Amino acid sequence: MDPRGIGMTSQRTRDRLVGRLLERGISNSDVLSVIREMPRHLFVDEALASRAYEDTALPIGHGQTISQPYIVAKMTEILLEGAARGKVLEVGTGSGYQTAVLSQLVERVFSVERIAPLQNQARERFYQLKLNNIKLKHSDGNWGWEWYAPYDGIIVTCAPEQVPNELLLQLAPGGRLVIPVGGSSGQSLRVIDRIEDRYEEVELDAVSFVPLLSGQV
Repeated sequence: MDPRGIGMTSQRTRDRLVGRLLERGISNSDVLSVIREMPRHLFVDEALASRAYEDTALPIGHGQTISQPYIVAKMTEILLEGAARGKVLEVGTGSGYQTAVLSQLVERVFSVERIAPLQNQARERFYQLKLNNIKLKHSDGNWGWEWYAPYDGIIVTCAPEQVPNELLLQLAPGGRLVIPVGGSSGQSLRVIDRIEDRYEEVELDAVSFVPLLSGQV
């Protein structure tokens, strides 16, 4: 598929998506610019490519979804607020779309994914797009990726019922964790800042993410 897009995946269609994100309050110009240029249609099945620039989540197989562009933009904007995030951990590579967006805004992205086929597909997309500052690991996301810790930022694209302690321990002083938390009764987006040896948590909007599961497949 052409990274530039044609018809329903064209630049004009991407521009309309960015217009909708602006209307919903996304204001970080760097985030908006990356989303305008990122070929989201490459991160979904070809049969769904015509819907790639709708502001909606789409299935990617294995019971997983690609997050809606607004959520990707919002979580990225929140992660980047207030400080440079040189080294970022992502929990839940999925399609690789959020990973790719981050890769254009931070120095290095370390991303873990428990479902091997999804990770393999994402790796191929990164190769096609020549994204060279992403490192991938097939692993249980609850564990984070201790080898490269601490991280300036951590973003989680699936929802645990409680914040995994390992992720808090892998956050650098001054670092920020953006994570959906909750179960069947509801989820909310949380922002946790590490200030020396303490953590400050703020609860934001209600959200709906696939659950963070244990194990590897």
